[in-house]
Amino acid sequence: MADAGQKIRAGIFGASGYTGAELVRLLGQHPQVEITALTADRKAGQAMAEVFPQFIGRDLPALTTIREVNTDAIDVVFCALPHGTTQHVIADLMMDQPSLRIVDLSADFRLSDVAEYAKWYGHNHEALDQQKEAVYGVTELYRDAIVKTRLTANPGCHSTTAILPVVPLLRAGLIDTDCIVIDSKTGMSGAGRSASEAMLFSEVAEGLHAYGVGKHRHTAELDQEFSKAAGHEVLASFTPHLAPMIRGIYATIYLRTKGGASAGDVHKALADAYSGETFVQVLPLGQVPQSRHVRGSNNCQIGVVADRVEGRVIVISTVDNLLKGASGQAVQNFNAMFGFPESTALAISGMFP
Repeated sequence: MADAGQKIRAGIFGASGYTGAELVRLLGQHPQVEITALTADRKAGQAMAEVFPQFIGRDLPALTTIREVNTDAIDVVFCALPHGTTQHVIADLMMDQPSLRIVDLSADFRLSDVAEYAKWYGHNHEALDQQKEAVYGVTELYRDAIVKTRLTANPGCHSTTAILPVVPLLRAGLIDTDCIVIDSKTGMSGAGRSASEAMLFSEVAEGLHAYGVGKHRHTAELDQEFSKAAGHEVLASFTPHLAPMIRGIYATIYLRTKGGASAGDVHKALADAYSGETFVQVLPLGQVPQSRHVRGSNNCQIGVVADRVEGRVIVISTVDNLLKGASGQAVQNFNAMFGFPESTALAISGMFP
């Protein structure tokens, strides 16, 4: 719990990427936060407003390398760094500064089983002690543990969008664990800001394509969380697609119910699970969410529709990949860790049109 009136000093490592910029935007309006360090190795020495002109006129520290950061002047670090490199950075931070708290937006600490990490990411995990402390950061599901941890591992965007609707149904025993199919669409910003021929406008516009088919790394998070919720191994089918939009995740999830459960039962279970939650909105039965209605917000909207075949149900879930799918959820987790209302700096409605 933070002291009343005392601002939390925040560092953002990897501030020159999309998620880093969103962290600056959100934390810059947080009444209990002072941004004291921003890093971006390739753009070190530049002002944040040179990299992202939307911050012109804002009083922000200059971009530096991580080595130049005075960690004694930081209470919390948001790591928006590439996977693989983050393990060493966080291990050093946690050993050097035991009181420091961290929200990691990379994939490095999401998988509790380090053998699974090695399988999906192609190299051994090299921060085993820190992995033991990490809490998987779907705030609505693991709030109590997030409050206590030093290290929150922010989930992937596709993962968040599927886990929020499916986990309560698995916990309630309402769905067949052998029949979970997730068809997920993402906006182009999910690929990051690095230059790539595959992400040119002419390569992406006016089309749609699947990628990472049968091997996308977010699948490992789904395996982990679905299996934990069900109490036995659950291996869902998951296919992501790149859609010609900038922001958004839109997941259409096909399920088979158990024990004669209806779409109404599925809807009630989700509505009950998220009753009182600020950021997860279960729409009326039969209403379909739209990605444009959550764009720019930290909201997840979920719709439940009865399939034409009895015993089957379609659940649709959508988030903004840079907000609830990344930086917004990171700030929500930060608020939980430091005892602030979770909506602080996040009470933003979707941008429409």
